[in-house]
Amino acid sequence: MMIQDTLSYSYMAIKTQPIRVMLIILAMSIGIASVTILTALGESARLYIVNEFQSLGTNLIIVLPGRTETTGGQPPLFGATPRDLTLADAEALYRSHHIAAIAPVSVGAAPISTKGLEREVTILGSTSALRRVRHLSLSKGHFLPESDANKALSICVIGQTIKDELFAQQQAVGKWLRINDRRFRVIGVLESEGQSIGVDFDDMVIVPVASAQALFNTQSLFRILVETKSKQGMYKAVDDISEIIKQRHEGEDDVTLVTQDSVVNTFDEILAAVTLTVASIASISLAVAGILVMNVMWVSVAQRTAEIGLLKALGATKGQILCLFLTEAAMLSFAGALTGVLLGKITLMALQISYPDFPFYLPVWAIFSALAVSLVTALIFGVLPAKQAAGMNPVTALNKR
Repeated sequence: MMIQDTLSYSYMAIKTQPIRVMLIILAMSIGIASVTILTALGESARLYIVNEFQSLGTNLIIVLPGRTETTGGQPPLFGATPRDLTLADAEALYRSHHIAAIAPVSVGAAPISTKGLEREVTILGSTSALRRVRHLSLSKGHFLPESDANKALSICVIGQTIKDELFAQQQAVGKWLRINDRRFRVIGVLESEGQSIGVDFDDMVIVPVASAQALFNTQSLFRILVETKSKQGMYKAVDDISEIIKQRHEGEDDVTLVTQDSVVNTFDEILAAVTLTVASIASISLAVAGILVMNVMWVSVAQRTAEIGLLKALGATKGQILCLFLTEAAMLSFAGALTGVLLGKITLMALQISYPDFPFYLPVWAIFSALAVSLVTALIFGVLPAKQAAGMNPVTALNKR
């Protein structure tokens, strides 16, 4: 029996039972669609978060005050408070030749007002390097100028939300606004950035770091953002930063260094594991579909006993009978898989329309995996009925016994 004969015979057998065929295709398509959609959601979430962290900057190292570590035993009741990071600490990091830019950051909240309009916003103090490190773009004016970080200048750069609410249709650049009891001249307006990992630059005012420290009466920094010259030099820069800070803090290793790669890799691994777990749970529905395939195949074998007997009487071997029934199961499952992938794609398109800001992505490997799993499921659950059909005695089968 040729391959085309096997396919043709299996197709003709499928056509004789349209209701059963529809049930199998429906069950298999639901299972495949579930796996496809959940895999796509997990992969989309992974890519979204990875892209969000990558948008923070390139070759980025974040220096945080205090040491984050896990130790045994009870935490100390009385201990030394971690030393604050200062502008002098930030400037000292330039000793490392692996560092390209350093942006000290001071953060606080304060009311801003102009012409009777007032609201509370986040004030971020930094230097001109912040634009490079965080890849910020301007729609109008200029960013903070290159100047001595210790010099408190009365200038600021505002986000789009601040501009729209306080200056409406007016030109914001060159206008004055009051932060707490100090006046600042607007020298630039940021392009709309939206939220990125909880940071909304649209609703933020950026001032020189020394000005922010004066506003909040503090000499400490919230953190230091460091951009390295290359990805290869990032971990060498980490060692340099640790050593420099240790020397300045009397031998204490009291800072935490977070590299962009470590954060991205951690989230990448976590979300990849979550995606596989969710897809595995959804694959249970494929097992249910496989059981349906097996039950329908059992019924088909019982109803086609005489047909099987005739085939064997004409010389069909056990292998050919087995191949016929497995081909039939595979064709049904493949049709269900294609339908399931199509349903999954339609569902993802609908979700994309409903949530345009979130990129839904169905990886190619997920489609081929779904098709492969459906075929394997059909073969596994169809082999017992097929073996029963192949093992029938032709005389008994012709007598429908």
